[in-house]
Amino acid sequence: MPVDAIGSILNPASATATRQNTIDQEDFIKLFLSQLQFQDPLEPVDNREFLAQLAQFSNLEQTRQTSQNTEGLLVMNSSSQALNLLNKTVSLANGSGTTDTGTVIAVQFTTSGPELSIQTTSGQVLTNVRLSQISLVKQ
Repeated sequence: MPVDAIGSILNPASATATRQNTIDQEDFIKLFLSQLQFQDPLEPVDNREFLAQLAQFSNLEQTRQTSQNTEGLLVMNSSSQALNLLNKTVSLANGSGTTDTGTVIAVQFTTSGPELSIQTTSGQVLTNVRLSQISLVKQ
């Protein structure tokens, strides 16, 4: 789940490239079991190599758990930031290079992260505003 904070720049292309270049736990297990299944019975895998691979597997699992915990913290942080913006005046940059100013009137939580609804000074309501689009928070 991608989560962005105020002022962060989200680059989905780099995230996709990173996921394609990594191996997950399931792929590692398949590779490991294939190696055991097709090893030469007359020359089995050296014990040191076997233990090193088990250590790599353990390290992979710990890394996965750390990643999940970090993602959970980012989701909580993003949610907290969004809720703290309720009834605050914010400025956000739009695609044309200008900024809109308004008050955050609602927060909606979606699978891609929190989205804000902002009532501009002209009375227009902007919906589906991401935290990364906020450029300034006024008290």
